[in-house]
Order: sequence, then C-alpha cells, then structure tokens
Amino acid sequence: MSKLVIRAGEFTFDARFEEQLAPKTVAAFRKALPFESHIIHVRWSGEGVWMPLGDLDFGVGYENHTSYPAPGQIILYPGGISETEILLAYGGVHFASKMGQLAGNHFITLTSGLENLATLGKSVLWKGALPIRFEEV
Repeated sequence: MSKLVIRAGEFTFDARFEEQLAPKTVAAFRKALPFESHIIHVRWSGEGVWMPLGDLDFGVGYENHTSYPAPGQIILYPGGISETEILLAYGGVHFASKMGQLAGNHFITLTSGLENLATLGKSVLWKGALPIRFEEV
C-alpha cells in the first residue's frame, strides 16, 4: 500500500490510494503525480472543496463511484455531463453540479488530519482558494 501526502494551504494530510476498489483511477492519477491545483468551495454539493479541471482527461470511466463521499474521501469525476473535477468531502456531501446529481470515483482516503477537515473547508469557504499538492511518499 502506498502512502500519499496532501498539502492544502497550511494543512497536511496523510492518505492512501484505494487501489483495490478503483485501480484504473489510481493508475491514471498516479501518472500525474505530483499533482498540483487549487481548491475552492463546492457550489451545489454541500460540505466539500473541489478542483475544477476543465477538459482534463484521465482516460477513466466510472469505478467505485458514489454521489455521497464521506468526510476524508476524495473522488474523481471523469467528466461528461460536467467538467472533470476532484472533490474532497469535509462534511455531508451530495455530489452535484448545475446539471444535477453526479457520481465520482472514490480513489483516495485520508488517513490522518481528519480533525482539521472542517477547519480547512470553512477556511476555503470564507477566505477563498488554496493551493493543493498530492505527492506519493
């Protein structure tokens, strides 16, 4: 099992890939590491932050997909109805866009720092975008 470190603003989280449940998504994302973007607060989905990725194509379809990621779960929406995106749930999420309900591939789970998730989410909500970086260690 590989370990990831995710840095979002001043926050650092350890995480693991969900290699058994989403092998194609993990393999595609692993090729993009280290991955850097910015997180902004979700608009329709509830308590989450997301990375809008436009037409970035990871070349994957649905696997281990959900519309209700739990706090600390990270999902990849591979595009289609809406743009490609990655979402990190920090509280209750019903994943959606202006087009309606979506489902994303749960492919990463945070393993430490969960006590800081709500603070991260509320900071992004009230103060704006933060840089985020995923790296395998």
